[in-house]
Amino acid sequence: SEGPVATLRPGSVEELYELLEQLGSGHFGVVKRCRERSTGTFYAAKFVKTRRCRGSRRGLERAQVEREVTILRQLDHPNIMRLHDLFASRAEMVLVLELIGGGELFDFIAEKEMLSEEEAIEFLGQILRGVQYLHAHRVAHFDLKPENIMLQEKDVPKPHIKIIDFGLAQRLEDGVTFKSLCGTPQYI
Repeated sequence: SEGPVATLRPGSVEELYELLEQLGSGHFGVVKRCRERSTGTFYAAKFVKTRRCRGSRRGLERAQVEREVTILRQLDHPNIMRLHDLFASRAEMVLVLELIGGGELFDFIAEKEMLSEEEAIEFLGQILRGVQYLHAHRVAHFDLKPENIMLQEKDVPKPHIKIIDFGLAQRLEDGVTFKSLCGTPQYI
């Protein structure tokens, strides 16, 4: 099935979304909770500083963010975070993403201290179904780690897994061998 297609909008994200509290920050930007003005639905707005050329040290290369967007636009699976909307200016791109509020799977497991065999099988099954979908669509995540596996909601009997952060993801082509060391240094 063809995934939801977020069209690139010029202008300000604030015209269509009310920006709320900051949820997190990274090297090149911040993530804020936002509310779509027309529907009242909550999302996560990821603000990414971009640069046009390799020479600049500010922000991510625009092509890298565009690659992430292209990949997210093509994905539609219950265990993979969805891209809802997209805004761009000269110096920044804003990805409006599905809001995933249950926290990291890693923290959930650490808090519980142990999972039952049934819970572990359910979580692993969801992760593997997401990865199988990615690979069937010729996408390699390249940064799959505990921090990039989230729970949709935490306080439910059977939490739902979401794979997030496609910043290093690549579309794989037939006959092309990928020979690059990438990922989070602690996990390589």
